[in-house]
Amino acid sequence: MKFSILQFPASNCDQDAVHVLRNVLGQSARLVWHKESILGDPDAVIVPGGFSYGDYLRTGAIARFSPVIQAVKAFAEAGGLVLGICNGFQILCEAGLLPGALIRNRSLQFRCEHVFLKTLTGDSPFTNRIPDEKVIRIPVAHGEGCYFADAQTIEKLEENRQILWRYCTRDGQVAETASPNGSIGNIAGICNERRNVAGLMPHPERASETLLGSDDGRLIFESIVQWLEREAPAVAA
Repeated sequence: MKFSILQFPASNCDQDAVHVLRNVLGQSARLVWHKESILGDPDAVIVPGGFSYGDYLRTGAIARFSPVIQAVKAFAEAGGLVLGICNGFQILCEAGLLPGALIRNRSLQFRCEHVFLKTLTGDSPFTNRIPDEKVIRIPVAHGEGCYFADAQTIEKLEENRQILWRYCTRDGQVAETASPNGSIGNIAGICNERRNVAGLMPHPERASETLLGSDDGRLIFESIVQWLEREAPAVAA
């Protein structure tokens, strides 16, 4: 499968994503500079973490206007898979591809640590390889990771099963103390209504090999690959 990984000024997780996709999973992966207006005919797009444009104004606020984001919007509208990680999640929200916003952490501190995630739905393109009831361990590194949306949006996310991951304790309990940022409902990641665009604040690309302390993040990338291999041909037919 072919992946396009976006690259903005001050992206710092783009090469990590390329490494996991190419060297760990054996997939094709290419970097796409923010000024490009075409994606290169990918099967999926990764919007990586970092500090696009130095996080000036607001995280993701400038990146949303990049030519490449217009291409991502067209790709998503056509049903293509898009995953935003950390700053990528922020960019997707700013661009209107995902609802809500990521605001300053409740502690007003940058948090860099491992967290535990509970997967709420296992039938999405981003979660289908995660075993039922498995608590995954993945690192976070952000200062603006508190997911916020109005009550109506949260209700809609819950009704449509668009909340993919919540922060939880080691044993899978969704407790307020398990959240590193104070997100509403311990929300760590969501998808759109069509379920082809998703974003999460934790970094699966930093937890895809055992030598890094956890390979749980690999399950998210494997989910995308499996969905493309299994579902995309059926959709095309």
